[in-house]
Amino acid sequence: MAGLSGSLERAVMDVLWSAPRALRVRELLETLNDGARKPLAYNTVQTVAERLVGKGMIERTPDGLAFRYAPKRGREDYAVDLMLGALTEYDDHGAVLTRFAESVAPEDAQQLLEALRRRASGKEVT
Repeated sequence: MAGLSGSLERAVMDVLWSAPRALRVRELLETLNDGARKPLAYNTVQTVAERLVGKGMIERTPDGLAFRYAPKRGREDYAVDLMLGALTEYDDHGAVLTRFAESVAPEDAQQLLEALRRRASGKEVT
């Protein structure tokens, strides 16, 4: 999965990840512009949405003469893809994983340890 490039792509994805349903460009625009210092143009948001479709991040479905946009995967799955992508860039996965485990906050390390224990024992990780 391609990564997000730029704050506007991230903002559009954040809106879509938080939305209870697929959104039209007009709905995306309203949410993005709510409280914005400099409002975005409709065409700008539409272009970004189409770029995200091309990257495989979101899907579009016809809705009358327009389209609705929704994320293909959740925020957590996207973060996992980024982390796994970074891990595969290095031959020594053990060193990278060790450094990562040493760098996270203690409560996150504990959660990671518990998830690894469940996985090692064959229990489902949620």
